[in-house]
Amino acid sequence: MSNDTNVDDPPEDASDTASDGTDPVEQPERQGDRSPLEEDGDRRTDVDDPIDEFEPSSDEDDDIETVEDLGSTVEVDPGVEVDEEIAEDDLLGGLKIDSTEDIEVPDRLVDQVIGQDEARDIIIKAAKQRRHVMMIGSPGTGKSMLAKAMSQLLPKEDLQDVLVYHNPDDGNEPKVRTVPAGKGEQIIDAHKEEARKRNQMRSILMWIIIAVVIGYTLLAGAELLLGILAAGLVWLIFRYTSRGTDAMVPNMIVNNGDQRVAPFEDATGAHAGALLGDVRHDPFQSGGMETPSHDRVEPGAIHKSNKGVLFVDEINTLDIRTQQKLMTAIQEGEFAITGQSERSSGAMVQTEPVPCDFIMVAAGNLDAMENMHPALRNRIKGYGYEVYMDDTIEDTPEMRRKYARFIAQEVERDGRLPHFTDEAVEELILEAKRRSGRKNHLTLLFRSLGGLVRVAGDIARAEDREYTTREDVLQAKKRSRSIEQQLADDYIERRKDYELQVNEGGVEGRVNGLAVMGEDSGIMLPVMAEIAPAQGGGQVIATGKLQEMAEESVQNVSAIIKKFSDVDLSEKDIHIQFVQAGQQGVDGDSASITVATAVISALENIPVDQSVAMTGSLSVRGDVLPVGGVTHKIEAAAKAGCTKVIIPEANEQDVMIEEEYEDMIEIIPCANISEVLDVALMGEPKKDSLVDRLKSITGTAFDQGTVGSAGGSNPSPQ
Repeated sequence: MSNDTNVDDPPEDASDTASDGTDPVEQPERQGDRSPLEEDGDRRTDVDDPIDEFEPSSDEDDDIETVEDLGSTVEVDPGVEVDEEIAEDDLLGGLKIDSTEDIEVPDRLVDQVIGQDEARDIIIKAAKQRRHVMMIGSPGTGKSMLAKAMSQLLPKEDLQDVLVYHNPDDGNEPKVRTVPAGKGEQIIDAHKEEARKRNQMRSILMWIIIAVVIGYTLLAGAELLLGILAAGLVWLIFRYTSRGTDAMVPNMIVNNGDQRVAPFEDATGAHAGALLGDVRHDPFQSGGMETPSHDRVEPGAIHKSNKGVLFVDEINTLDIRTQQKLMTAIQEGEFAITGQSERSSGAMVQTEPVPCDFIMVAAGNLDAMENMHPALRNRIKGYGYEVYMDDTIEDTPEMRRKYARFIAQEVERDGRLPHFTDEAVEELILEAKRRSGRKNHLTLLFRSLGGLVRVAGDIARAEDREYTTREDVLQAKKRSRSIEQQLADDYIERRKDYELQVNEGGVEGRVNGLAVMGEDSGIMLPVMAEIAPAQGGGQVIATGKLQEMAEESVQNVSAIIKKFSDVDLSEKDIHIQFVQAGQQGVDGDSASITVATAVISALENIPVDQSVAMTGSLSVRGDVLPVGGVTHKIEAAAKAGCTKVIIPEANEQDVMIEEEYEDMIEIIPCANISEVLDVALMGEPKKDSLVDRLKSITGTAFDQGTVGSAGGSNPSPQ
């Protein structure tokens, strides 16, 4: 690629044509010369360059110097105050507002980012230094928003238009030229005007010749048919040769004339042609009906994002060969366009290298790194940053005020929702706490939280209310339940119909376990155990389509049973059934205490209180370890009619159930299996003897401080 191409450039107007009437485009000595418009474009003197209007001032650069300047405060209208005295305990962080209408929404995307301070800091640094970034994290944490914000932060370099010209020496190798943004359209218009004038002259000449032929035929008395045939031949000749004139008009594949900031291209899920560029197939490849190759060139996202940001989410879904080519484009800063299909005529065309000096922002979940080309990741890491997106953030008054601003941002962005009252905002902040799954934290999964905002706003709008109220938010929480939650509620109702759920009395070898469906839905999952004589050596048999982690948890439980039991297990088979586990089976280890309680109950013939449900992992020494999803599991137990639920002591701080369930169920935290059995088993004499014996055998693997720290982790729920 070069700035000088061996093509014919038209003059600025018709007055530049040769005095002898000869078309300057047809003069060999003009090949390689440049038109006045293009020379003016490169000199940037006579023609105003629109990009000059967008040069940033030093003040704008100062605005993004530090991360503390970006979205760290909530701007409100005059008269709205922040009461710092009540901020710590106030759900709004001390923000004195009547509705979100009082909150001012920042204009720039980077100022709208909430949480993710480390990621935002990296984006600012990467924008200034033009570094690549890879962001890994859960969906809905703001990866695409940060990528868009980065394009607004990029230094305002001279954007370029990219033109593709016909190559008179080799039609399958079009020439590429870059000009300052805004000049491309002027060059195209000048070429089109010149082509129109040439065609007009040719058309006049053609009709003159046709008139002469017809006139001569009539005057000479020759056959009229021969004259018509001759006129038709003249028409075909002129039509065929005029196509060569049209081919001289360049094709502008990248137009940045109206671009106010650095370009942003989202290439998520793009196929090879959309990402790397392509050349369209031409079904008419001869006979004067073909389309010039340069007119069939299509730019890819890497070319459109030149001097800007290329965002690719789920980077691992790109084909390996496409990732290799993308890596080449990153390294070279330019990439030739060719046809992507070998069966297409475009495969024979390859342009000169087209500029693609972009900043790569790759994103994905944790599994994105598994199928990502190692060299591509190394290129990003070696010349940029890798950042993990947080799922939660510490609950502070400042963050609560930012959440109120988030709701205002969603209302403004949608444009059709009524603003939220202060009570509605408080309810949404409570929901953000609950969805975090951790005490004193707020969720950063803003996409799902924004969905709740929109549903609540839609409900208020349907009722033609001026503001969205707390009642609308509560109703929206019921309407916006996930598919998993709806299925879980349906399972609970169906089990009630068929009396599959038992929530009163005592039953030997049966325990009400708890599990999680999806990410936010709890369900009660009974576990049954039976002891039978062994036909050979004794073994533990577990059914219910157990996954690897669930099978390992059963083995851990077996160690405790063998240690305390007086029964010779070499002559017994222990059968464990996860009732109605479904096609997905059971995964995770949060049913460990459930399995242990069921087996011990069956071995000792002691009934289990069916009004009790439980969840928790178990160490080989009998300590109850923390699990995930305790809030959803407790609510599932309450819905199923249980009056007590056992959870790991370390998870006590993570419980944030809805108010409607607080009076329905008693939450009992336990630290070891002895405490679990003391609560779950019935029959005082035998139970007390068993618990005392178990306490003397099982030890505590973790002291109080260690268990407390474990509760801060976020293990995978069952």
